[in-house]
Amino acid sequence: MRADQDRVNNLVQYVRGLINKESGKELYLKYKSYIEQVTPQEVFEIFYAQLKNGMEPKEILTILDKVINVFYKSLSGYSWKKPEPNSFMGYLMQENNGLKNKLEKIKEIIKEKSFQVKSEELLSEIREPSKFNEHYLKLENILFPYMEKKMEKFNGLAIMWALHDEARKYLKETVKCLEDENCKEAEFNTIVGALFFAMYGLAQKEELILFPAASEIIEENEWIDMHRQSLDYEFPFINKTKKEIKEEIKKEMKENDILIGVKEFIKDLNDSKESLVFKTETGALSFEQLLMIFDVLPVDLTFVDENNKVRFFTRPKDRIFPRSPAAIGRDVRNCHPPQSVHVVNEIINSFREGKQDLATFWIDFKGRKIMIQFFALRDSKNNYRGVLEVSQDITEIRKLEGERRLLHWGK
Repeated sequence: MRADQDRVNNLVQYVRGLINKESGKELYLKYKSYIEQVTPQEVFEIFYAQLKNGMEPKEILTILDKVINVFYKSLSGYSWKKPEPNSFMGYLMQENNGLKNKLEKIKEIIKEKSFQVKSEELLSEIREPSKFNEHYLKLENILFPYMEKKMEKFNGLAIMWALHDEARKYLKETVKCLEDENCKEAEFNTIVGALFFAMYGLAQKEELILFPAASEIIEENEWIDMHRQSLDYEFPFINKTKKEIKEEIKKEMKENDILIGVKEFIKDLNDSKESLVFKTETGALSFEQLLMIFDVLPVDLTFVDENNKVRFFTRPKDRIFPRSPAAIGRDVRNCHPPQSVHVVNEIINSFREGKQDLATFWIDFKGRKIMIQFFALRDSKNNYRGVLEVSQDITEIRKLEGERRLLHWGK
């Protein structure tokens, strides 16, 4: 559905007025006729306009919920084609319902028992929503890239990514509070209240804005491809195994006459693995050998070209950070949380201008120490041709002491 540009322009001014702390009542009366007709796709245009005017996603979050509440009547009454239950979006919606049930259970525990008695039970239950991170990862790494490739306005999805990071932050703070014997009930109530607000709010925004907009721009074969890519992730609060879901996807592909084409593509690829040769003065490798080498390396590799587009990544057995094929062709700045994009820009600009050739970082991630390095790629004429991102788990490396000689292998 095409946006009404006059309505969008007026609602951009409405939101800007709220950001500038003008009277909400006066603004509402002035723009009431436009507010009552706003559509999901137009919401993306309205907020993307704020980003183009120089606002950061974090700034927009300060008025986001107020705006969505004002738009609620129009958005909740918007008619769109709902997905099949076992489709990619259908599972995302089921996950949201599962999350709401989990949150309701936590609320009941909070109401029924004293804080001292219930803290241990709450800790177990609060860890459950942490599994929902897989839902957010599927949006960030699969759905968002497809939408961004369709229209520029969907770069505004950076705002939703910022909301994901807020939910993640509140989850960590809530667990930390429950693990601390000195945490007071009042402190817990404040943090868990923020957690509920963030997670319920995200589910609502998906169902009012994200999913209806996606349903109007993404084609059937793309939904099926996203569904296939989702098998790299978990399905939180879905009472099915991955094997059952995989069988559903195969059936879905067959019904849409795509399975044959995929099989032929894979057959052609397998037939060509030995005939394609990568040859240099230091030796020659078949296509299959090259892929095996890439995937056995104990590092995650991602190549970003000189135009800031993701062009290739490896898929080692124990990949540290999730990557989906949907990322190919995506602007690398959209592959990082909004709060770190300025650092990505600084690194790339420094490489492009020839000031630096390497940037190294290390972080704590899921109890492991991870080193992340960015290498500038330059051709034989020293022209900047892109960036290679290399991530490595160095936890065990840091523990090494003394020597272990080749002769001692296996002992």
